[in-house]
Amino acid sequence: QVFRSQLSISSVSDQDAYRAGLRPVSQWKAYGLSGYPGFIFIPNPFLPGCQRHWVKQCLKLYPEKPNVCNLDLHMAPEKTTDLWGQSKEQLRRKGSSKWEPRSLLEKLRWVTLGYHYNWDTKKYSANHHTPFPSDLAFLSEQVAAACGFRGFQAQAGILNYYHFDSSLGIHVDESELDHSRPLLSFSFGQSSIFLLGGLKREEAPTAMFMHSGDIMVMSGFSRLLYHAVPRVLPNPEGTALPSCLDQALPSDLPAGSVIEHSSDEDWQVCAKYLQSSRINMTIRQVLAEGQKFPEESGTNGKGQAPSADSHHENSKAKRHKPNTV
Repeated sequence: QVFRSQLSISSVSDQDAYRAGLRPVSQWKAYGLSGYPGFIFIPNPFLPGCQRHWVKQCLKLYPEKPNVCNLDLHMAPEKTTDLWGQSKEQLRRKGSSKWEPRSLLEKLRWVTLGYHYNWDTKKYSANHHTPFPSDLAFLSEQVAAACGFRGFQAQAGILNYYHFDSSLGIHVDESELDHSRPLLSFSFGQSSIFLLGGLKREEAPTAMFMHSGDIMVMSGFSRLLYHAVPRVLPNPEGTALPSCLDQALPSDLPAGSVIEHSSDEDWQVCAKYLQSSRINMTIRQVLAEGQKFPEESGTNGKGQAPSADSHHENSKAKRHKPNTV
């Protein structure tokens, strides 16, 4: 069922790969699955230490305003302006007891970037958009180009924050107006089981593991397949964190690198968070080149979910459980 996929090595220079924190594409391994054309699985292609940058961004920078998160639905704006600052000391001191109160970062379930997904209408809109993070756009463009999608534009992102009691029900990502462009998925932290299904909800899925640093690309036929994350699993190496997260960044980053060094203090907070959590970034191109959103009436474009535990598109079953805030 599994076979080696060909990558477009000449589409990404080694220098651009290094700038994104990735190994040269010639060193990547990529795999496909029989019966799932357009599905590409890339086991951790990140350079040593570079996953730490994306973890820190997902916890410290990307949840900041003007981006939108699930906590905005239940808390006043001034309460959600600095989730990192309000959580870091509590997280650093946290023990193993399940009875300790959760920090705000631990209550984070999703963050939206760029075109903010509207959980009520299941649509994106032109009037609810904020600048997409330039570092994440650059990473996404290099990965897409390596997979044969030059010119990919990172226009929307949904970041999902999982814990050991979290799951993501079966769904299909179909709200983007341009389905010819791939869906990119990046995973960090604890491992998970990923189910890749068919064009119909009832088709039996194929199960696979997703480990820290792994990338999945869903394109072509596989772009609109049902999929789910039923379980988050402890690191199979038996240590608190995967060994790929143990390495710090080298001191000499290439010129123009989008990767930033993290302070030891910041990484301690991120590492404590990841001991029981997984972060997933899914990046999408919403519009084709020159395409515009259709005119709509009667929508407010707020892009916010009806409840804190509904954190993805198009599924009645998609729930983090439990998910009280």
